[in-house]
Amino acid sequence: MLDLWTGTPGRTLVIAHRGGAALAPENTVAALQAAAVAGADAIETDIRLTRDGAVVCVHDADLIRLCNDPRAVSYVELASLRRLLPGMMTLSEALAASASLGVLLDFKLGDAAALLRVIDEIERADAVSRAMLGLRSLALIHAARARSADIAILAFLDDRDSAEAAQAVGADWFRLWQGAASADRAAAVRRAGLRLAVMVGQPRSVALPEYPPFPVGEVDGGGLATISKIGPDAILLDDPRLLTRTALSSDQQLASN
Repeated sequence: MLDLWTGTPGRTLVIAHRGGAALAPENTVAALQAAAVAGADAIETDIRLTRDGAVVCVHDADLIRLCNDPRAVSYVELASLRRLLPGMMTLSEALAASASLGVLLDFKLGDAAALLRVIDEIERADAVSRAMLGLRSLALIHAARARSADIAILAFLDDRDSAEAAQAVGADWFRLWQGAASADRAAAVRRAGLRLAVMVGQPRSVALPEYPPFPVGEVDGGGLATISKIGPDAILLDDPRLLTRTALSSDQQLASN
């Protein structure tokens, strides 16, 4: 696990999106455990704050999709959120449950003070070597790098051509969506001295014609074959079995029966 994000594994890392959303309810301990069994190298989970300041792993800003509650996560206290989402994890629980895996934290907030709290929690859990922060602005990347020289940072920027700017403020990795992951952009990411992570599926709820016809996190074999041609350092997807040795071994075993 040491140097997961900075080492040279000689292959594409497999990151289970939302903990492994195709394997169990998203962002739950059950998903993390299933991702580990499936052979994922790391899990990705999402970071938000409750009304009473707890750091929790919930993707959406509100609770409509998950439990038909229109309130924002930030308006609900932790105890109430646990009743609404029984499998929900706090950040500390996610770090403990993912101890055999790398963990990518998609920081959904724009608050630098909250980001520093997250870094403090990562350090208390002795998880710096296996954690990576997914950050959505140059200002947050700069703030995280100023706080920690050691933690890995993935730039989740809207501008697909901003790899140099991300590197200049301290990013180590750069995210491209599947539909934007061209050979030229991959080369630009590497010229900037960054590693490349590709996120599969659509970046928005409304499908865009230049993107594959799958929701975020979902992909087919043709899509994975196209992505593999640019040699990304990591791929984020809901079902890690599509890429892992565990899935290959299972397929081979079925073929021999």
